[in-house]
Amino acid sequence: MAGILIIAHAPLASALKEFVRHVYGEVPDRLVALDVMAHEDAKLTLEKAMQAALSINSKNGLLVLTDIMGATPANVASRLAHKAEFEGRVRVLAGVNLPMLMRAISYRGESLDSAMQKAMHGGQQGIIPIGHLGAPIDTSSSEKILSKE
Repeated sequence: MAGILIIAHAPLASALKEFVRHVYGEVPDRLVALDVMAHEDAKLTLEKAMQAALSINSKNGLLVLTDIMGATPANVASRLAHKAEFEGRVRVLAGVNLPMLMRAISYRGESLDSAMQKAMHGGQQGIIPIGHLGAPIDTSSSEKILSKE
């Protein structure tokens, strides 16, 4: 089973882990959350991520879920994935959400690439509009604001 490491801005990583505890009644083995504090040095964050990754890595690899592409957590996750210690057995997905995390947990017994694809697909499917879908959107007020600029 692949390990799952959540690296996100504080307190999102811990909140996602607590969601898992809420749903499953416990946190599954080899699932770790790393909150990145505001203004934390990226080198320190990478060290913490390395320690966490080494503690949950398995022969099936490691799936790292992070929040915003281009921000410190995602940059650290990317650097982690390129470390020699992991020999290409790390996959990183940015844009973590609850459906993505649930899929990652549900399918982590499959190959790492399959688990990553299913987690990504679950995350995408979890983004849906709610409400009356047929109602036209009134853009008249935004058009007035834009025309005044």
